[in-house]
Amino acid sequence: MKTIQVVAAIIRDQDRIFATQRGYGPYKDGWEFPGGKIEPDETPEQALAREIREELDTEIMVGDKLTDVEYDYPEFHLSMGCYWCTVLSGHLTLKEHESARWLRFDEMDMVDWLPADRIVVRLLSRISSPKTVSIPGG
Repeated sequence: MKTIQVVAAIIRDQDRIFATQRGYGPYKDGWEFPGGKIEPDETPEQALAREIREELDTEIMVGDKLTDVEYDYPEFHLSMGCYWCTVLSGHLTLKEHESARWLRFDEMDMVDWLPADRIVVRLLSRISSPKTVSIPGG
């Protein structure tokens, strides 16, 4: 089975996390954390900054890794590194996504997450006090 290496931004603003709804492809309409594929010459952090710049016209600071997710979709295996991020500049302008929402930690189940992203949502739901999570520069 083909493996796809991607990175995802857990963009945080105090007690809210930014979620996007896919606007294309076989998983259109599913909700996810924004990000994308790692190019051969990039570090995961560089790829994530590039993807957010391309998809959301926003500059971010990539912080600590939250988790790695390994998930088997029917067509491929997804290997996803998830990083805490904060907005440095820009307005999170949707260029490829259908919709987006800021969700509080207690609202994370209000959207229909893609399967791999549900693993991250479960992890985030176990964070009893979001204010105790350390984010560099946050």
